[in-house]
Amino acid sequence: MPKIIINAIPAFLLLLIAEAIAGAVLRRDLYEMKDTAASLSMGIGNVFVGLFSKAMVFGLFTFLHKFAIFDIGYAWWAWVLCFFGDEISYYVFHRTSHECRLWWASHVVHHSSQRYNLGTALRQTWTGSLYSFVFWMWLPLVGFQPMMILTLQAISLLYQFWIHTELVRNMGPLEWMLNTPSHHRVHHASNPQYLDKNHGGWLIVWDRLFGTFAKEEEPCVYGLTKNIQTYNPVRIAFHEWADIMADVAAAKSWKERWNFVFGRPGWKYEREEPQWASSVHG
Repeated sequence: MPKIIINAIPAFLLLLIAEAIAGAVLRRDLYEMKDTAASLSMGIGNVFVGLFSKAMVFGLFTFLHKFAIFDIGYAWWAWVLCFFGDEISYYVFHRTSHECRLWWASHVVHHSSQRYNLGTALRQTWTGSLYSFVFWMWLPLVGFQPMMILTLQAISLLYQFWIHTELVRNMGPLEWMLNTPSHHRVHHASNPQYLDKNHGGWLIVWDRLFGTFAKEEEPCVYGLTKNIQTYNPVRIAFHEWADIMADVAAAKSWKERWNFVFGRPGWKYEREEPQWASSVHG
């Protein structure tokens, strides 16, 4: 299986150090030691979980590929088609991760920092890889090779590392097609007009097509709409899961239990107002 992300770790760390130095030279308050340590801890945990989850997903995709509709090999056009298949899968997964609390419980980790830097890119979930693969299961069934799918997933994640920066402000015409630092800053912001926007991986075209695009205009305020105020990696990884269990235990009907798990992250009790609230993330 591809080890693209693991092999890129030294480059991640060097670029992180370079950004911190550039920020200090420019007198920009980009990094905070405890926050960065928490992000690195989450990244290390994600790598260890990935050793198991990637093997599990590869095995599942290999099994599903036995029932493929088409015999798609490794031709150049297959890579191109799989790229777009991975991109739309990522968009649906990422948007769902902001609109359904079950997936938000793992994705909230990535949004929990009140800083925006290359260290934030490494603040990854410990639980998401155990079930997020469902959004890509259609690809091996169509006929795309499991190794091709996992490779493109890794390359997409690699691309998204560098867009976690405030030092690159605008990329001109590329802003129309690519997911850029400007677009992704919006995605991480907790400003009301920025919530649940810009879910693309490489591309921003899906957001433009499906009405989830927002342009960076006013300064971004990073983090959650209700920040968790902790640098404890275990708390960062599992706080939303604990909150879900507490809400389900306190619910008074099966409908409430369902909504606390599968409703929007900001769902409130039906007997309270409002019944639906904005997603609790940035």
